[in-house]
Amino acid sequence: MGEHLATVEWSRAGQAFADNRYSRAHDWRFDGGAVVRGSSAPSSVPVPMSDPAAVDPEEALVAAVSSCHMLFFLGYAAKAGFVVDRYRDDAVGMLGRDGRDKMSITAITLRPEVVFSGEARPDAAAIGDLHHRAHEACYIANSIRAEVAVEPR
Repeated sequence: MGEHLATVEWSRAGQAFADNRYSRAHDWRFDGGAVVRGSSAPSSVPVPMSDPAAVDPEEALVAAVSSCHMLFFLGYAAKAGFVVDRYRDDAVGMLGRDGRDKMSITAITLRPEVVFSGEARPDAAAIGDLHHRAHEACYIANSIRAEVAVEPR
């Protein structure tokens, strides 16, 4: 139904390579013009070969799931007549061995905290329903093997 493009670009830039001590820092370029610095996680490849200030693929996956969930949540809240002032999610992804004995993100926990205003304010059941519907609709969560849990605050 849609194509989504990203360009990932790395350059050796004159560094030695065969010794496996080259920089893993690279750029992610998106069609709207955004550029994000990427790198391996320092827990996978030690500094200085990784860049701890850059986004690693594991963090990006967790952020993508969280962002997707949030966008559907906001859409459903607006359609229901609720006004969202703030949405913050301190999402966590767990890396470990999966059922195939492969290293993977085995679980992602979303911990959204939502602040509402206006006349119509959802009760706990309505908030739970918004999160349930957002989780069911999220393309990214539907695309991965890891369990995704939502624990609203």
